[in-house]
Amino acid sequence: MYRPAARLADIEPFHVVELLTRARQLEAEGRDIIHMEVGEPDFPTPEPIAQAAINAIAGGKTMYTQAFGLPELRQAISDFYRQRYGVDVPARRIAVTNGASGALNLAFACLTNPGDEWLLADPGYPCNRHILRTYEGRPQAIAVGPESNFQPTPAQVGAAWNVRTAGLLVASPANPTGTLLTLPEIAALADICRTRNGHFMVDEIYHGLTYAPKEVPLGDECDAPTACAAGDDIWVINSFSKYFQMTGWRLGWMVIPEPYLRDVEKLAQNLVLCPSTPAQHAALAAFRPETIAILEERRAEFRRRRDFLAPALEALGFRITARPEGAFYLYCDSSALAADSFALARDLLEKTGVAATPGLDFGANAPEKHIRFAYTTGVDRLAEAVERLRRYFGR
Repeated sequence: MYRPAARLADIEPFHVVELLTRARQLEAEGRDIIHMEVGEPDFPTPEPIAQAAINAIAGGKTMYTQAFGLPELRQAISDFYRQRYGVDVPARRIAVTNGASGALNLAFACLTNPGDEWLLADPGYPCNRHILRTYEGRPQAIAVGPESNFQPTPAQVGAAWNVRTAGLLVASPANPTGTLLTLPEIAALADICRTRNGHFMVDEIYHGLTYAPKEVPLGDECDAPTACAAGDDIWVINSFSKYFQMTGWRLGWMVIPEPYLRDVEKLAQNLVLCPSTPAQHAALAAFRPETIAILEERRAEFRRRRDFLAPALEALGFRITARPEGAFYLYCDSSALAADSFALARDLLEKTGVAATPGLDFGANAPEKHIRFAYTTGVDRLAEAVERLRRYFGR
């Protein structure tokens, strides 16, 4: 008797998994595949972080922690906000979570009643809408494009808001576009949610991986604002996965508005008990100066890759209509080269060994016209990918 819950009908798989599975098959057959589909840094976790985990395990630090995580890690995150952003975020408002996905699960479980609607940008990260649906919420897409740098505007949010709307979720930097919201833009979106007695949630998991224009020196300063600076009633989600390059460690955090702390804590106690203890001890080393120095060198390398790949793809006929200011993606309009980006992605994989993500994964807003390239491999491999694409398109 197969009777899954009705919500499963609305939970879609990652379509790129089909391509990734095929890519692995081709690699097993001896083909050389250049992976530009995976949203994961190619660098290993910095050595100070890995060593801290080894030391913790050797020292027997493997027992449960508090549901919101190690107090010293929560304080370290609070200190990081003050040092990097100049914002005071009390440690008591910070929950360490099982990745950013764990934070999203807790937030939506806390805030969403059956039938509640949340406004999300389209294109956007697909798991956001699927996690929401798991808690019986309903995602409502706001189609965004080049005219707003692929970010929702207050006017769009106001037009889409209705009596069933519970809140708005945005991402800065965004996946798949890499675009940023300025602090005034964040504040304006927060205000429109407040006036409608709704929630405002900001995904900041790519913070740290942000880039000034090529001609501007890349220093140690923070060049992307945190939504924590726009009010203490905003839910802010972050992760150790991207900037700190701890993807498989499954550790993130969430800044929670004060009135909801006990509610989220009860959920965390029941749903996950606590985050991984060795991962938390490892993350304590993430904020050390020697670790930040490694991460900043790698951030400079990501910008070098972006600055190489963007003009190279444009020379082939792709149009980059989103300003790639963060993350490690280029979201390209491929309509001048192919009518269907999913078919294009399959063909590129089979005929050139270049793996990219079609727009189909990111929503219903002209997905067939878009394809995402991740610059999560070295410049030499990116150059090889460009050469293969050049031959494929006969350029």
